[in-house]
Amino acid sequence: MSESTQSVAAAGNTTSVRRRIRIWSPAAIALAAGAVLALTAGQASANGPKESAGMHNLSISRTADQPKPTVVLVHGAWADASSWSGEVKSLQNLGYPVRAIANPVENLTTDAEFVADFLKSIPGPIVLVGHSYGGAVITNAAAGLPNVKALVYVDASAPAPGETNGQLSGADSVLATKPATELFTTTTFPNAPAGASELYLNEDIFIHNFANDLPRPEAEQLWASQRGASTEAFDTPSTAAAWTSIPSWYFISTGDQIITPTSELAMAHRAHSTITIFHGGSHLTLISHPEAVTAVIRSAVNSIH
Repeated sequence: MSESTQSVAAAGNTTSVRRRIRIWSPAAIALAAGAVLALTAGQASANGPKESAGMHNLSISRTADQPKPTVVLVHGAWADASSWSGEVKSLQNLGYPVRAIANPVENLTTDAEFVADFLKSIPGPIVLVGHSYGGAVITNAAAGLPNVKALVYVDASAPAPGETNGQLSGADSVLATKPATELFTTTTFPNAPAGASELYLNEDIFIHNFANDLPRPEAEQLWASQRGASTEAFDTPSTAAAWTSIPSWYFISTGDQIITPTSELAMAHRAHSTITIFHGGSHLTLISHPEAVTAVIRSAVNSIH
C-alpha cells in the first residue's frame, strides 16, 4: 500500500484543495483484513486541509441493547441486486443485517422515493450504500431520514441539487466519448414519458469498458442478464444532497471507465467523504473485489456508536 497527495478541485469550486488519499492495490487487500486504510477528506481551512489517517479497527464492541446498523445496498444501471452478492455474504457472515434491494432505474425522483419508502420500514440505524447510479438514488433517498447514519458511494455519482446523473460521468468516460449508437441498444417501453427510451449496453462496451476486470465468460453472462435503464434516470435533476448532512465514504476504482476517477474524486471532496482509492478494478469492482468494498462498508458501520 502506498500513499500519495493529489490536488483536486471539487465540482462547482475553483479552489484546489490538497488532500492525502490512501491508495489500495488488489494485492494489498489481504494485508488489510479487519481494517480499512482511508483518510478523511476534510474541508480546507486557512491553515490547510484537515486530515486524519490510520488503521481503523473494525472490531468495535457494542452493548447488548445497541442494535447493529442495517446495511442497505442499492445497485446501479445495467445491473441488479445480485451484483452485491459478495458483500451480502461477507456482511451476513459477520452478523450484520443487510438488504440488497431492487432499484427501478426509471426516474431519479421516483427511484429515490421507492428506496426511501423501503428505508422507512427499517427500525434502527441504517448504513446506505449505492453503486453507480445507485449513488444518485441514495443521495436523494436519505434526505430527511434521521435513521440513515452513513452513506457509502461505490464507484458512484453523488449529485448536488440540480445536477443529473448523466452530467457526472466525467469528460473521459466512455459514455461521453463514444456515440450513443455504439454504446446502446435502445428500445421503447410501455407508458414511457415523451422522448424517453430504455437503454441496454452493447456487448463490446459492457465487456471492455463496464466489466473490464472480470473474466470474459463472467462479463458475457452479466451482459446477457443486464437490466435496462431508462433515459429518464440519467436526465432527471437531483432534488437533494444528503451528503451535506450525513457522513459519507467514497470507494473509487482507478480502472473505472464509466464514472471516471477524476469525476468521483471531485464529488468525494465536495462531500468531504472518507476516500478509499482502489488501484485497478473496473466499474464492477463490487463484483470482482467484494472484500475491498466490504471493508469500506464496515468502516462506515463502525463509525456509528
